[in-house]
Amino acid sequence: MIKNYRHSHHTTLQELPMNQRPNILFIQADQLAASVLAAYGNKLVKTPNLDRIAAQGTVFENAHTPNPICASSRFAMMSGQYSSRIGAFDNASEFPATVPTFAHYLRSLGYATCLSGKMHFVGPDQLHGFEERVTTDIYPSDFGWTADWTKKVEPYAPSQMSMRGVVESGLCVRSLQMDYDDDVANQSVQWLFDHTRRADNKPFLLVSSFTHPHNPFTISKEYWDLYTDAEIDMPTVPFIPFEERDPWSQRYFKLIRQDEHHVTDAHIRSARHAYYGMVSYLDTKVGMLLDTLEKINALENTVIIFTADHGDMIGERGMWYKFNPFQNSIRVPLVISAPGAKAGHRVNSNCGLVDLLPTILDLATGGKPPELVDHCDGRSLAAWLHGADASWKDEALIEFTSEGVYAPAFILRKGQYKYVYCEGDPGMMFDMNSDPNELRNLCKEAAFATLAAKMMLEIETRFAPAKVKSEILASQRKRLFLHSTLLTGQQTHWDYQVKKDASKQYVRSSATTSTTATKAKARFPFVPTVPPDTPRLPTQ
Repeated sequence: MIKNYRHSHHTTLQELPMNQRPNILFIQADQLAASVLAAYGNKLVKTPNLDRIAAQGTVFENAHTPNPICASSRFAMMSGQYSSRIGAFDNASEFPATVPTFAHYLRSLGYATCLSGKMHFVGPDQLHGFEERVTTDIYPSDFGWTADWTKKVEPYAPSQMSMRGVVESGLCVRSLQMDYDDDVANQSVQWLFDHTRRADNKPFLLVSSFTHPHNPFTISKEYWDLYTDAEIDMPTVPFIPFEERDPWSQRYFKLIRQDEHHVTDAHIRSARHAYYGMVSYLDTKVGMLLDTLEKINALENTVIIFTADHGDMIGERGMWYKFNPFQNSIRVPLVISAPGAKAGHRVNSNCGLVDLLPTILDLATGGKPPELVDHCDGRSLAAWLHGADASWKDEALIEFTSEGVYAPAFILRKGQYKYVYCEGDPGMMFDMNSDPNELRNLCKEAAFATLAAKMMLEIETRFAPAKVKSEILASQRKRLFLHSTLLTGQQTHWDYQVKKDASKQYVRSSATTSTTATKAKARFPFVPTVPPDTPRLPTQ
């Protein structure tokens, strides 16, 4: 049975005709902690373009990743389904071609759909509803990063993350990530110009997905010099010794091999300095996209969504990157600016990236979305953009099913409370209003025993951890075997290859039209041909 999400009722529910449907520019960062943005209270990090989107739109203060790991988060976001439901367990899980995404739905509604940048698709389908991809991806599309829960002596880390990204942080002239994101921005801008010169007048979905500010933490002098060492703040919660950490945090310590390097205050300050510079670099790319929308006269009719796949601990508790249940890892920025919506609006209720598919469909159709052909765990956020949603259920679910655990973990946020569940680990529960730094585990206090038991029972009842664990172990076993097999003999890669037909670029043929006419068609705004008998302006 198909579960149809509850859509917004902020409009008269009269489906928008094609020529009135808004464009959608979806901008995604990689590993960006909400806490470093001005829209979320940071007074130091310079992001004027993101500030501009926030001032014009709605800031969701408690948005969460579906899963604090790249591929799992993105697949859940695009499908509107929890990651375990679609088998998106880790960074080497195939995204099934049979799972509909918001790109499929928008394409069915007549949208031109394009992906520029990272989405970490794994498997032979490298489009998932997008008609075009104008860049390749930055990470593997095969099964090489499959987690292995049978290796328990030391946590198995297929992606081989380490503390080098912190201890080697600092200035660079150029980086692989700058190479990639410059291309993402340039290709996005070019695609916007190309699209606006098309004759079909289709609305567009453009996803521009960047890899900054993902570790390693390096940035060029232009952005480093936006900050001084003296003004870089240190983590709010200092290093927590290994023996005082919860079991998940102890495993994570081993996973990223934190004992290999002595991390000094200078290292921490350098890494955070570079991270802030990387965020400002990302902001300039956002600015390029906003400037282009203005140039093509599309800014007033474009929904702009900005978010990230997950956060980064950036030294809080002595932890780095993601893969853990604490707020800097699982809380993400989510800012939506839409035509006719409120400006400078803020929403405190819990939500998640799985809510974006129904939200996008509501915004694309004026609240008259198409019937879904698959399950949807998300709920439309569209009503929030115009004020409030009295029927909203104030909760969010975050899963983690990859490296650093040996059983599926579930993080349930309900109102002010957050419960962390992982088989074999003692429960953790925090009051996020009175204890935003998550230092007081309420599971240890008798006064909260009833609430903790209720939260744990809800997770076990709604999400069936034992069943999910069995599915994950079976998936890991198959993928580890397949990967070892596919590396033998002749290898066939799934990596996306950008295809361009040079014969259709610029002025490449004189068979159909003149050079002047070809160039005239590419002029924007287009200037119609002047009839031969029209009086000409005098030459200078």
